[in-house]
Amino acid sequence: MPGVAGSAPSRCSGERREERLRELEVQAAGMKPFFEKVLVDQGSSWTVFHRRLESFPFEWHYHPEFELTMTLNSVGQRYIGDHIGSYDQGDLILLGPNLPHTWCSREKIEPQRPHEAIVLWFSRDLAHHFIERWPEFASIRRLLEDEASRGVCFSNAVRCEAEARILALLDQKPADRLVSLLSTLEFLSEDPERVTLSSASLGNTTLDSQDHGAIDRVLSYLHAHYREEVSVPQLASRAHVSMSSFHRLFKRHMRMPLSAYLAQLRIGKACSLLMNTEIPISIVASAAGYYNYANFVRQFEKLKRMTPRQFRTVYAPPAKVA
Repeated sequence: MPGVAGSAPSRCSGERREERLRELEVQAAGMKPFFEKVLVDQGSSWTVFHRRLESFPFEWHYHPEFELTMTLNSVGQRYIGDHIGSYDQGDLILLGPNLPHTWCSREKIEPQRPHEAIVLWFSRDLAHHFIERWPEFASIRRLLEDEASRGVCFSNAVRCEAEARILALLDQKPADRLVSLLSTLEFLSEDPERVTLSSASLGNTTLDSQDHGAIDRVLSYLHAHYREEVSVPQLASRAHVSMSSFHRLFKRHMRMPLSAYLAQLRIGKACSLLMNTEIPISIVASAAGYYNYANFVRQFEKLKRMTPRQFRTVYAPPAKVA
């Protein structure tokens, strides 16, 4: 019967849609910035790693170390805090501790070679021990403490010379490598055309604080639970301070109040989902921790100067032609 035949597909379609929405919610929940454990080479106080891959996948992550990354033979997009930008050959970026980031490759420059990245990781303690004691390194301190929390992109002229310096690190002995690291940072700190990327600090770059452990525990919790209602007493307990002290501690380290940091983190999550999935915008909102859709759109427009739908139109990758 036409009536019966017509109703069954409707129920099935509805069931399939609900099932698909549940799958998308699971997918969205899994796309949160994850903590990356950086391993230090034996006999060294920091790490340099030569990464060669067939592609740089979108892997939104963070870690408590500073990072200097140079990309070679690769073209694509980088995502740093709330910054989205293109990268190409020799792109050179400095990142502060706990700043969420990823690179996502689009194509190789020379198809027969892999995408490459030379990655330098060094701790705040290392930076503090060497830089704090010597006034000659004041420019490095400014670079690390005042700018790296937002991500720093270096000029074309500087990165050309920096490329040779960074590639040379791969073949040096540990002692020579450490001296070269300081020399490279000094060279980069003199770049008058460098620019910061993220509109606000999502990292923690203070070098001489005794509170690193406390603030790192708080940030680890926020990155894992930003979809949930955040309890200030619970965060204060993790930091082992009073509630009033917590607000001062957080603002001193992150240079913004907790509410602003959470907004940056949640909208950054929403941006990654809008760009890299076809998840409906209403699910993107809840996956980012906004359960009131109107509030989500309002906060998104405040930070990105466009609606979520406009953002997806501008930044989503073009559809592949079969």
